[in-house]
Amino acid sequence: MHGAERACPGCSGERREIGQQESWQIEYIPGRFERIHHVRKKYVCPACETSGENPCIEAAAKLETAIEKGLAGPGLLSHIVTGKFSDYLPLYRLEEIFARQGFEISRATQSVWCGDVADRVELVYAFMADQVRASHVVATDDTVMPMLSKEKCAKARIWVYVGDTAHPYNVFDFTLSRGRDGPKYFLQGYNQVLLADGYGGYDGVVAGNGIVRAGCWAHLRRKFIDAEKAASEIAREAIALVRALYAVEREAKEASVEERLRLRQERSAPVLAELREKLLIWKEQLLPKHPMAEAVGYALAQWKELNVFCTDGAVAIDNNISEREMKRVVLNRKNSLFVGNARGGRTAAILASLTSTCRRHEIDPQIYFTRLLNNLPLVAERDLAAGCPTDVNSIRWQGSPRCKKAPRPRRSPKSGH
Repeated sequence: MHGAERACPGCSGERREIGQQESWQIEYIPGRFERIHHVRKKYVCPACETSGENPCIEAAAKLETAIEKGLAGPGLLSHIVTGKFSDYLPLYRLEEIFARQGFEISRATQSVWCGDVADRVELVYAFMADQVRASHVVATDDTVMPMLSKEKCAKARIWVYVGDTAHPYNVFDFTLSRGRDGPKYFLQGYNQVLLADGYGGYDGVVAGNGIVRAGCWAHLRRKFIDAEKAASEIAREAIALVRALYAVEREAKEASVEERLRLRQERSAPVLAELREKLLIWKEQLLPKHPMAEAVGYALAQWKELNVFCTDGAVAIDNNISEREMKRVVLNRKNSLFVGNARGGRTAAILASLTSTCRRHEIDPQIYFTRLLNNLPLVAERDLAAGCPTDVNSIRWQGSPRCKKAPRPRRSPKSGH
C-alpha cells in the first residue's frame, strides 16, 4: 500500500506495516527458438602478404556441429528425439507445435534429423547391445512395426532385449519379419538365459548354442484367464496355484539371488509339482478342441521353460519387464502408424533404445541427448572406433561397434511420421 492507500478509514492516520502474507503460483513460460550467429575470423601475416612470398591465411577453428552440416543445434535435436521416442508425439504434431512458436520445421526435415542423430549415436547403441549380450539373463519380446511398401504396409517387427541388473540397458532391434534370423543374429555368441514367451521361433534361436530358454508365467496365467468361462473350476484352481508362486516372488523381491533360489526351492517347487499333476489330469478330461485344453497344452508344452526360474534365482518368474517396453512401442505405433522404410525402422530402434534406457535409469532423455550430442563431435573419429561412452560428461569410451549401417536415402518420405 502506498500513499493514500495507507490512510486509516477510522481516524485518517497512516497505517503501519505489521506483517505480510505470502502465496505461490506455478506458471509456464513457453520455450522459444534462438538463432545463434557464429563468426569465424580469418588471420593473415601482413608482411608475407605484402611481399607475396608464402602468404599464410588461416581461419579460426571450425564450429563442431551435432550433425554434419546441420542447421539444428543439440538442444533442438534432443527436443525432437525426446518428443518422438520418449513422449510418443508423431512428427506432424511437433511440426504444428513448432509453428505455434513461430518457426516452421517440416516433418520431413525432422525425419532426416532423427536419422542423422541415429547415425551419430550408433556406436553408443552398439556398446549397449554388447552390454546386453554380456548379461546372465536377457528378457525379450517383439511386436509388429508396420512399414510402408508398394501395395500395403508390410508387417515388419521390432524386438526388445532387456539386460539384467548388472547390465542395465534396453536395446531395440528392427527386422523385416518375425523369423528367427533376427534374434539369432542379435544374440550371436550369447549362451546364457533367454527369458521369453512361448513363440516357437525361439526354439531355433536357442538350439545348439548353449542358451537356456526360460518361460513366462504371466503368459500362462493369461491363457487360463482367457478360457475361464469355458471351465471356471479348472481356471480357479490353476490361477490359485499361480498366485501361490507369485506370493513367494513378492516375499523374495528384495532378497539376494541365493536367498531367492532357496525360497523358490522350498516353497515354489511343491506348488509346481501339484500343478503338473493337475495339468495331466485336466488334459485327460478335456476334449482336444476345448478352450481350456489349449491353456493346459500350452502349460505342458512350456513346462521345462516355466521351471527354469526355480533352478536359477536370477531368472524372473515372468517376462513383464520386456512387455512393458513393448507397450511403449505400441503407443508410439498408434500415434505414428508406421515407418517409411527399413532405415526408418533402424532409426526408431536406435533412438528408442537410448530413450528407454534413460527412463530405466531415471535420467531426463532431453538433457542426456543434449550433452551427448555436444560431446560426441569433440572426440576424434579414430577414438570413436575404439568404443562407446559410458559417461556423457567425461566421454570415457569402451566396447566396439558391431552394427551394420543401412544405406541412407537422399530424402526422407513424408510418410511414417
